[in-house]
Amino acid sequence: MILIGENLNIMSKTLGPAMKERNAQPLQEMAIAETKQGMDYIDINIGPARKEGDKFMEWMVKTVQEVTGKPLSLDTTNPFAMEAGLKVHRGRALLNSISLARMEEELPLVTKYSCDFIGLLWGREGLPRDANERGAIAAELLYTASEKGITNDNIWFDPIVTPAVNIESNHVKPCLEFMSMLQDLAPGAKSAVGLSNVSNGAPNNLRPYLNRTYLMMLMKYDIHSAIVDAFDQDLIDIARGKRPELVKIVHKVMDGEAVDTGKLSAEDVKYVKTVKVLLGINLYSHSWLDF
Repeated sequence: MILIGENLNIMSKTLGPAMKERNAQPLQEMAIAETKQGMDYIDINIGPARKEGDKFMEWMVKTVQEVTGKPLSLDTTNPFAMEAGLKVHRGRALLNSISLARMEEELPLVTKYSCDFIGLLWGREGLPRDANERGAIAAELLYTASEKGITNDNIWFDPIVTPAVNIESNHVKPCLEFMSMLQDLAPGAKSAVGLSNVSNGAPNNLRPYLNRTYLMMLMKYDIHSAIVDAFDQDLIDIARGKRPELVKIVHKVMDGEAVDTGKLSAEDVKYVKTVKVLLGINLYSHSWLDF
């Protein structure tokens, strides 16, 4: 699985100010640390970057690539900033991301700079309601990309994970359903997910369980890549295939098979409980692990 480190983010309370102040040292230290953690890509998220976004992204790419040879995932909604970053990027970058609303101006960047891109399944009317709407958005992105000479293997579809705490708009199951149909819809296309979105709004001590469990659930459908916290070692071990028995347990629960929790460690029982919360079998609450 391809892991993309999420930690260089303009929203970070510690690194955000350094990004705005063009303070290179803490940013380079983070890039080095993410590299040592084994990230395959490093995401640079500068947000909308409406004011001089092009200069900002160019500086960020140069600053990070001074200290790491890892390819970068360039994360912004500003197409001018995106192109500025692509111009100076060494190697094959990942453009994160293109939606229907931005595809006409941003897909040409994919061919011009020979990069891959994440296809964000956000519709013209907002978040898709189910797997079928996600499929329709993917098909339109796919068709338009093909017209511009972009092949399926350059597209990484992101079905859009939503926070589990939002019980009425929990999109865990629609995302999984989309994943199950992806290869029929777009043979050769890849998949990507912003994993930490699933735990947004949950207490910090509980977020890792949601993130790790959802990653294991997505592994049932051969998830290609995930944008992750580079310093959650347990999550990295799962992604690297070091917890196969735990993954099997999670998949059994997904398939509705009985799992004898009496034979599991207390830690593994927490993942069983978390699967049931993510699937909506049990309602989310901040105390779901206590029952």
